[in-house]
Amino acid sequence: MNTNDSATTFVRPVIPKSTATGLWWGLLGVAAFSFTVPLTRLAVGGLSPMFVGSGRAVVAACLAALALALTRQQLPRGKQWLRLAVIAGGIVVGFPLLTSFALTSAPASHGAVVVALLPAATATVAVLRGRETPSKAFWAAALVGALAAIGFAFLQSGGIGAVGWTDLLLFGAVIAAAIGYAEGGLLARELGAWQTVSWALVLASPLMVILTGLSMVQQPPSAAPIQWAAFAYLGVISMFLGFFAWYHGLAIGPMAQVSQIQLIQPVLSICWAWLLLGESVTWVTILGGLAVIVCAGSAVRVRLSPSR
Repeated sequence: MNTNDSATTFVRPVIPKSTATGLWWGLLGVAAFSFTVPLTRLAVGGLSPMFVGSGRAVVAACLAALALALTRQQLPRGKQWLRLAVIAGGIVVGFPLLTSFALTSAPASHGAVVVALLPAATATVAVLRGRETPSKAFWAAALVGALAAIGFAFLQSGGIGAVGWTDLLLFGAVIAAAIGYAEGGLLARELGAWQTVSWALVLASPLMVILTGLSMVQQPPSAAPIQWAAFAYLGVISMFLGFFAWYHGLAIGPMAQVSQIQLIQPVLSICWAWLLLGESVTWVTILGGLAVIVCAGSAVRVRLSPSR
């Protein structure tokens, strides 16, 4: 039995802990991810959502396989494969596909506000994954944040009865990404940051290749150069290089503190939607985004407070 065996009780961390360094790496990852929602909205304007959601994972998987082969990384062992499957289901399959379909009809700014729940969702999954017992204030803040996002969706859609599959897809994407982020941050301490996301991409690649092929048969890809450029960014940066920085920051930790940086992501995404797509930003969008961000930040900060 060695230190990489999943049955080993104590695993030597691959990445040393340093709060300041972790925050900077997290900020770099968030900056990269902030373009994901508006560029997904741009890409699905000319390409099918299935192709955008699965094809970008295939591009990233090719880069990941090359990196793993060139550096001769050791294979994950034991239960690490199961944990990689959870990560792949969240960030390789779930989030890209769900957001791609949602953003065929929802504005990027609307998607950014709903995705603003992600820091609180990630902190919640980290709490459950770590079997923590946070205070009632944590659960209250997380619940209010979720209600704020749901309320925003109601207002934007025209009422409770008008909320459709678009918002359900976005909420599903948030849950999927939160699970992938939390588990990935933990596993990155054993495998390394870029190794974790690379193995997850490779593990999910057979499914994503099949989905990409089916999408190409149903709707042969044809788009403007700007839409292909957006697709390339999603594959190379959003699905691959951005996770190098993000998982590295989460692994250095503390995870919940680094995840707070993600609170600026919806603000940046709304700005990019305005600058790149010319979307109008209404007061409902601004107020809804601020409400979700404040609640998400409160949930993360309460979890960071020393327990009694």
